[in-house]
Amino acid sequence: MKAIVIHDYGNPEGFEEQDIAIPIIKETQVLVDMYATTVSSADQLVLSGAFRHMLPVQFPHVLGVELAGVVKEIGEKVTHVKVGDRVMGLVRAGGCYADYVALEESALTIIPSTLSFVEAAALPAGALTAWQSLFQYAKLQPGQRILIHAGAGGVGHIAVQLAKQHGAYVITTARKHNHEFVRQLGADEVIDYTTTDFAKAVSPVDIVLDMVRDTVIDTDTGIGVTESKNYTILKESGKLISLVDPSIATHPKIRAIESQFAYIEPNPSDLAAIVQSVQEHKLEVHVDGIFPFTAEGIAEAYHHKHKKGKLVIQRKPF
Repeated sequence: MKAIVIHDYGNPEGFEEQDIAIPIIKETQVLVDMYATTVSSADQLVLSGAFRHMLPVQFPHVLGVELAGVVKEIGEKVTHVKVGDRVMGLVRAGGCYADYVALEESALTIIPSTLSFVEAAALPAGALTAWQSLFQYAKLQPGQRILIHAGAGGVGHIAVQLAKQHGAYVITTARKHNHEFVRQLGADEVIDYTTTDFAKAVSPVDIVLDMVRDTVIDTDTGIGVTESKNYTILKESGKLISLVDPSIATHPKIRAIESQFAYIEPNPSDLAAIVQSVQEHKLEVHVDGIFPFTAEGIAEAYHHKHKKGKLVIQRKPF
């Protein structure tokens, strides 16, 4: 089967088409004919090498952590999906930039008839990351103040909506041309991070959701510039939830602030709740671009900067 692989960290131009074997599924797994996948923040972090010490990969490696497609084959112990079902799912270890993908049945959710494959592919990683970060890790409560970095991004634009719907006061960072977009999603305050130091503009908050990977790291503490500033705006017992720094919990304790790395797990019940919100028009997943399932198409998607929402890679027409 066709797969798009990388042979090293760091270079979006390094995507290459390769013929690999179709996965042989285990008794609890499902083989999915991949129709659409995405460029997720997790994929970008793996490609950059930021997670190489925590989650090293073997090369050649197939990226892609979320997909939508059709069930091709099921294992003997699979009971909740059947061949021909339209499904979407999260594959934490990657592998979705391929014609066929093997997933545990527990990682899959049926796509409702009201959602296209493109819309469904854009849901699992970003939406589960936002949902679990806010409600499992941060334990967001109505009335709390939260700063969500990169509110126009794939995770951020969903987190802004969920936090606002939950009754929080939502502050986010975004480039000027994305301000109207994030305000329409529910942001109460928007800061242009290219011209304004958020640490000087934000009054104390209960929670910070950080998905900004700094290019400048403090050599003594290992803490990036943004992460360091996050601590200055958090209340005494605030929570800093990072999606980009796996080592954050090992950093020196600052006041009574609770620092956690959000390690996202496939969860059908969480994804079902998210899908219901989309169907009820309470949650919008914005697709900013659709790219072809080729090495060149994927490389182009990875070079697409300052997106609004998600970038989808389309393998089959629909």
